[in-house]
Amino acid sequence: MLLAVGNLGAAQAQTYTHQIAPGVYSHGTAQQYQSMFLVTDEGVAVFETVNSKHAAGLVKAIRKITDKPIVYAFHSHNHWDHASGGKVFQDLGAKTVMHEFAAKWLKANPGQDTSPPNIIMKGARQDFELGGVTIEAHYLGQTHGMGMTVYLIPKTKSIYIADLVTPNRVMFNVVPDFNIGGWQRALGEIKKLDFENGVCSHNENPAKTLPNGCDRVDIEEELQYMVDLKAAIIAEFKKGTADVAGAIKLPQYAHWAHYDDWLEMNAWRVMLDMYMGPFPWNAEQ
Repeated sequence: MLLAVGNLGAAQAQTYTHQIAPGVYSHGTAQQYQSMFLVTDEGVAVFETVNSKHAAGLVKAIRKITDKPIVYAFHSHNHWDHASGGKVFQDLGAKTVMHEFAAKWLKANPGQDTSPPNIIMKGARQDFELGGVTIEAHYLGQTHGMGMTVYLIPKTKSIYIADLVTPNRVMFNVVPDFNIGGWQRALGEIKKLDFENGVCSHNENPAKTLPNGCDRVDIEEELQYMVDLKAAIIAEFKKGTADVAGAIKLPQYAHWAHYDDWLEMNAWRVMLDMYMGPFPWNAEQ
């Protein structure tokens, strides 16, 4: 099921709603932000409100599918570009949910479009029930931002992942607010979860944005990029290269978005992380 809104052109990306599993939908704008929502007999759960404009569009998309009440709106982490827009759903009677570490950060650093959560999750795991469907909230520790949580719907084997997996794109810019080692660990933990389909908040692969969302292959590729980048850095150090970051070339990823813009910045960040932390200089680690 695919509901397209707006026109796809050079200046305007396509906004879409797509069913990825029974009762589970992705919604977003191609190459921008993607949310997910679950429709049950008792109501709707939303994953990632992004901002008020995106949230309002998400509400309209939901109303084209069901008139059931929106019960939950789940946030993945603290960053304003993901944790904003919650009030749109709160005004409709929904309860917003985020991990306590994200909530504490937002309390100290409120954004113009953020609002305090109604439910604060604590610990590594909390389950929610809606219409006989379980939603598992998995907090992943130090990875990206504060309180990073992925959401799994075991019944449909669907998952929502924010920022940690970005199909068809190199790491973001200088990789701000990431714990590189924790990120790599968390991807390994996500791989252990039982899912077959999902939505990633950022997806630069048009073929997957619309029909397929993101999947295990994308996680494997994200992990492999980290391994390959670290190996390339080590190789340049062994050769005695003066400008290590500038010398890094990973042609197998040249087709990924922002390869030319961000690869050197990725290399600088990972190289400094390897040098300043207790990282063993071994590409397999």
